Amino acid sequence: MKYIEAGIGNRWWLRTEIEHADGTEEERRGAVGPIRIRSLYVRLWIGRRVYILDTRDGWKSGRKRQKRFKLVLGLCSF
Repeated sequence: MKYIEAGIGNRWWLRTEIEHADGTEEERRGAVGPIRIRSLYVRLWIGRRVYILDTRDGWKSGRKRQKRFKLVLGLCSF
């Protein structure tokens, strides 16, 4: 899966996170293609709380170990 995100709180304003089948992750600057949109989402991370509104999975929230602030718009791609 690929997650292409634009917003504040990440290392770069526009970045792509690629999750490999073996569980490893890779982060790259900019949008990396090819892009086949699976869903769109908004993620808000305040302190340890994360809120996600996704067009495929709906509303989700959770907790993280790290404290951060992030506000990103993203798309999930195959």
